[in-house]
Amino acid sequence: MKDVTTIGLDLAKQVFQVHGADAEGAPFFNRKLRRAEVLRFFAKLPPCLVGMEACASAHYWAREIAAIGHDVRLLPPQYVKPFVKRGKTDAADAEAIAEAVTRKTMRFVPVKTSEQQAAVMVLKTRALLVRQRTQAINALRSHMGELGIIAPTGIANVKSLAVIVRDEDDVRLPPAARFALTEIVEQIEMLAARIDKLEREIVIQARKDEDMRRLTTIPGVGAIIAMAVKAFVPDPAGFKSARHFAAWIGLTPKAHSSGGKERLGRISKMGNPELRSLLTSGASAVLRHVRYHDRAWPWLKDMLARRPFKVVAVALANKIARMIWALLNRGGTYRNPMEMMEAAVPA
Repeated sequence: MKDVTTIGLDLAKQVFQVHGADAEGAPFFNRKLRRAEVLRFFAKLPPCLVGMEACASAHYWAREIAAIGHDVRLLPPQYVKPFVKRGKTDAADAEAIAEAVTRKTMRFVPVKTSEQQAAVMVLKTRALLVRQRTQAINALRSHMGELGIIAPTGIANVKSLAVIVRDEDDVRLPPAARFALTEIVEQIEMLAARIDKLEREIVIQARKDEDMRRLTTIPGVGAIIAMAVKAFVPDPAGFKSARHFAAWIGLTPKAHSSGGKERLGRISKMGNPELRSLLTSGASAVLRHVRYHDRAWPWLKDMLARRPFKVVAVALANKIARMIWALLNRGGTYRNPMEMMEAAVPA
């Protein structure tokens, strides 16, 4: 065991696969471990470079194994796949991880703390409840549409449907339909209350954190986006530039270039889908404000006149992502260039 310098650990729920290699990369062992044996096994080894795929429970195991004295690095699963020689087995995966982790150009995922994982859980719980509320609203609209009762689009107009459901004098709803739809209405109201509770807690946490307060000065960035950035991006300095950060989120064009000809397509949609969705929603809110305010970002109004709304929203989301990276790495708060220009003009 003294010759082992690199370990590839294929994670699982109960049965783990571990591949060991020496300094030259030659295989030393490849064996299975039960869950209870993992930490005892690593405690007997000299300090090693340990590689794991960034999947479920990876951050927990990374913290536990690093506490023993090993250098633990998490790899994106898509970067490990090219090193799998043939077939899909735990032994082949562990060997591929051990080989990939030694590459000089490999990109790694920063290990999250338990507090950062907790923040992600808050955001994902809110997203789950929002999806469930949307499903319930769609069910209510479709059922009432079958009876000829239609309400305008928008979540605010669901209240008018709830009034109809609870109005026992409204003969358009049969008793059985009213009984069933009342359950859906109550489900929507319960989910709305729980979402509001989570959002209030997110706002409280955003006010306590200095970085999150600075991020909320950016137009289109609220407490939820600020918390998502802090939770999903534990090390913003790990990105070389603002463009690398935007590319990680998936907001940059996908390249199809060859033979000296540069071809850029749609956005790549790689990276973190939750953060990308939130930034696009925030950018859309900014665009809706810009439409009716002449003094707010005239260059955006010009772009809206030339390009579709969603295309401009994605472009603005890319710009917001770059602003976020700049504030996190260089400090300070957002300063509106229009206000700076007006302040520079002498009276």
